Amino acid sequence: MRLKSPSLLVALTLGALTTPQLAFAQDHLGEAISHTKEAIAHGKAGHADVLVTHAQAGLTHAKAAEAAKANPHTKEGVAHLDAAIDHGKQNHADVATKHAEEALEHLEKAK
Repeated sequence: MRLKSPSLLVALTLGALTTPQLAFAQDHLGEAISHTKEAIAHGKAGHADVLVTHAQAGLTHAKAAEAAKANPHTKEGVAHLDAAIDHGKQNHADVATKHAEEALEHLEKAK
């Protein structure tokens, strides 16, 4: 197949380059939500150490999603995941869980 229009070639190339980035941002957001849900479940069970593990993984993905596409809800989710990690490290599973729940609300709104 031979393209006769250079502008069509440019448009197709730009579309191919930008579409994966948008999908990648959504994958990070989905992963952040998934890990945050796990953090909440473990926090409700009183497992502060496992909450921290999942909250840190969620934080990594939330930051990547924020870097790919800035969103005030993602930014707020990052702040609450930071707080959840801090409280979880202090073995305050109940407070950490509340921050993780707040993070989840914001991350879901960002999606």
